[in-house]
Amino acid sequence: MPRVGPRAFLLLAQASLVLVVLNIVSGAAVRLTDSGLGCPDWPTCSARSVTPPLTFHPVVEFSNRMVVVALSAVVAATLIASWLRRPRRRDLAWLSAALVGGVVGEAVLGGVVVYSKLNPYAVMTHFMVGMALLTVALVLALRSGRARGPGRSLVPSAGRRVAWLFSALVVLAVVAGTATTGSGPHAGGPDAVRLPVPLDDMARTHSGIAIAAGALLLVELALLRRARAPEGVERRGELMLVAVVAQGALGYTQFFLHVPALLVGFHVFGATLVWGATVWFLDGLRAHDVEIGAVAAVAEPEDAALSPPAIAAGVGR
Repeated sequence: MPRVGPRAFLLLAQASLVLVVLNIVSGAAVRLTDSGLGCPDWPTCSARSVTPPLTFHPVVEFSNRMVVVALSAVVAATLIASWLRRPRRRDLAWLSAALVGGVVGEAVLGGVVVYSKLNPYAVMTHFMVGMALLTVALVLALRSGRARGPGRSLVPSAGRRVAWLFSALVVLAVVAGTATTGSGPHAGGPDAVRLPVPLDDMARTHSGIAIAAGALLLVELALLRRARAPEGVERRGELMLVAVVAQGALGYTQFFLHVPALLVGFHVFGATLVWGATVWFLDGLRAHDVEIGAVAAVAEPEDAALSPPAIAAGVGR
């Protein structure tokens, strides 16, 4: 059987991450351009044709489906590569399998969204599963470039607890933001059912949760400064704050401009960045050793797997 080295597997994991983000953004484009039923059938575009007619809404909807096809192929290749990887890593294999399962779930939910005529709860679930996929893909990419193991904590327990509470508020903000879109003018199609909640009320709820998350992040940064956390940890926290403030400013701007579709699209993309930055920030609270061969191909995978540093780092078959 062919073998896959750590560097090649890392590249596959990174490609999966890029396609997951593209899937979320292209799915948002479908919703924001009212193209949700551009292809009235699934998985073909219509009962009579696999491909869409060359008109705007069907092409937008079908393009998102093609992104899912590309994503499916890459995550399947990543799963196979996790079995052929040397040194073999059980944690990477499980994450790769979860990625494949999530993509299958996304595809099925896509069919539910079409056949339910853009049911708002199905659309919300579709987006949130995409965000869960983003989490798995980012964790996989992060772990693929380092040695196996929990790593060494760089911050005190209070800092870790506040960081996890902050991440929970970010999740709530993302859910509320999805519901805000579902109650507004961009529900996926001109005849799509909206959530039975006034847009202003959902926007206030969403912004309130986001403000609470931002305040908690300031508390976290103060704790890191007081504990004299490593410079890299503080820098990640500061970048996290920049992302949260920029996303909040964009959210208020789109609200006062009566939610134009283009700005809503940037806000959705910003949500993926904020959540990705949150996972990255949490990951940075621990220090990890770099796996031999994952970052720089200084040795053949077989040699790296048998080298003393790799064995000492806990990287085994």
